[in-house]
Amino acid sequence: MLRQLDVLAELGEVTTVGFGDKPRAATEHLEIDANLPSLPQTPAGVALLAARRFDKVEFLAPAIRAALDLLSGRRFDVVVANEARAMALGHHVAQGAPVVADMHEWAPEERSHVTSWRLLVKPFMTHQCRKYLPKMAAVTTVNDSIAELYRDRFGVSARIVRNAGAFRDLEPSEMRNGRIRLVHSGGAVPGRNIEALIEAVRSLDETYTLDLYLVPGRDGGRYLDSLRALIGGDPRITLHPPVTPDELVPTLNSYDVGVFSLPPLTPNHRFMLPNKIFDFVQARLAVVFGSAPETDRLISEHRLGAIARDASAEAMRETLAALDEQQVRTYKQNAHTAAKVLNSAEDREVLKTVVADLLP
Repeated sequence: MLRQLDVLAELGEVTTVGFGDKPRAATEHLEIDANLPSLPQTPAGVALLAARRFDKVEFLAPAIRAALDLLSGRRFDVVVANEARAMALGHHVAQGAPVVADMHEWAPEERSHVTSWRLLVKPFMTHQCRKYLPKMAAVTTVNDSIAELYRDRFGVSARIVRNAGAFRDLEPSEMRNGRIRLVHSGGAVPGRNIEALIEAVRSLDETYTLDLYLVPGRDGGRYLDSLRALIGGDPRITLHPPVTPDELVPTLNSYDVGVFSLPPLTPNHRFMLPNKIFDFVQARLAVVFGSAPETDRLISEHRLGAIARDASAEAMRETLAALDEQQVRTYKQNAHTAAKVLNSAEDREVLKTVVADLLP
């Protein structure tokens, strides 16, 4: 989202409304209390969701109501709705101006592995997509597989804006003899399968180390504590504080292999194309990912690394154990070549064209 705001700032003054501090690209930021839910989780909202009264509930989420108050009386030339839950708000605020739906991933089943989401929120999200996507001036999503889902289910043609970072002028770091340094970065959120990475490395020999750069979740540190307990006293596995987005790629550059594996619990998991694969490439790392169509295609096309057969710790262990230092060096050099094309330049132009064509 921050990269997309940089593009919007090239086209005009940008007002953002959302959680957290003012983004650097914003001309003005209207901050919403981070404790306010962006879904209708109030008693009245849950009752309406259960009764399938979706038109009555679309503005009842506390964060949405706060945004309506902050944006009252304002007019804009173009509105960008960030994710499906903001589409109704975007259309209300636009007052006839064009709206771009930046869907990111497949909205109806974002968290369909959670029972409450599947029963209450999935039908609401499906209704919102059916109601608002045809009204959008443009729709974007992160890859072809998810764009096909939107086309098949809702009849809309989505443009592809991958979650890729800017090109970084770096060189592959030198490997240390007898060591393969693994690294993972991302959110400390249950379901991200970080346990499988830890368990895989604990069952490997001294050749392998694993460093984790994790952003704490909103659970008071409970999940991070569970990961620390799983790591125990293993000196080869290190849990680091998170680094800023600008610092992440240079920090990753000192390692050898970026690792990630996600069980296919939802369509978004099955069709993942996460920002971390682009971060790993810009950091000039080899990659080892659990199998998924979009990442498999990228890894195979650019010969970036190895693909584990599934998301299990055993599959990750087997795939890592089969690597040797020369293979990793070759993959790192391939990432160096691929970094020239696997960056945000193309995606910036897509978004820039989409929005510029809508401006008066």
